[in-house]
Amino acid sequence: MNSRELPLLHLDPDLVAIDKPAGLLVHPSALDAHEDRNALHLLRDQLGERLWPLHRLDKGTSGVLLFGRNVEAARRWGSAFEQGLVRKRYLALVRGWPPDAGEIDQPLARDPELPSSGQPHLAAVTRYRRLACFEWPFGDGRHPTSRYALVEAEPLTGRRHQIRRHFKHIAHPLVGDATHGKGAHNRAVARWLGVQRLWLHASWVELPQDGPPLRIDAPPGPEWNPLLQHAR
Repeated sequence: MNSRELPLLHLDPDLVAIDKPAGLLVHPSALDAHEDRNALHLLRDQLGERLWPLHRLDKGTSGVLLFGRNVEAARRWGSAFEQGLVRKRYLALVRGWPPDAGEIDQPLARDPELPSSGQPHLAAVTRYRRLACFEWPFGDGRHPTSRYALVEAEPLTGRRHQIRRHFKHIAHPLVGDATHGKGAHNRAVARWLGVQRLWLHASWVELPQDGPPLRIDAPPGPEWNPLLQHAR
């Protein structure tokens, strides 16, 4: 594979899935106008055809990203996403030790880039399960150590930055989240693990179809290995 090509996870006449690397935009965005590289244009050039993004991943998030290969497929799969028929599962590293499992049911403002007051708030639900706990030998000035946890999260709705905003809401922000997290902890974990990134990875997506659902997996990158070896 050419070093400029994106890794393909699935390809059929209607659908293509890639393993999006962290740090790559899904499509051009006015919020990051200086960035001219994005998955949509790279994959379009790689396959030599027009494509339609079916959902979003934040720039810092890695993992499964889906595109429709024709208008009909984009409309059909896009409707499935909007109706909540598509299942998605993520890995995340969060600050602190949340409960073993839980459900975050907290409406979110439509646009996370704007102040929440005055905006319509939309229903948003995220289920999660704690996979591993860590206590690392650096503190915040009040404690000699810091606690973090690896969690598996399943958003049941599709709001922007949903997982990031929900874990901030329960006081367990994602590590590496410059918007909703804390810079001191982000920098400390980056030094400890030797990797600076948003610790959020789209592990798999499951699409409804006639017969068994279509599940597309993206194994987490090697930077996750020190965390996963402690998972249940």
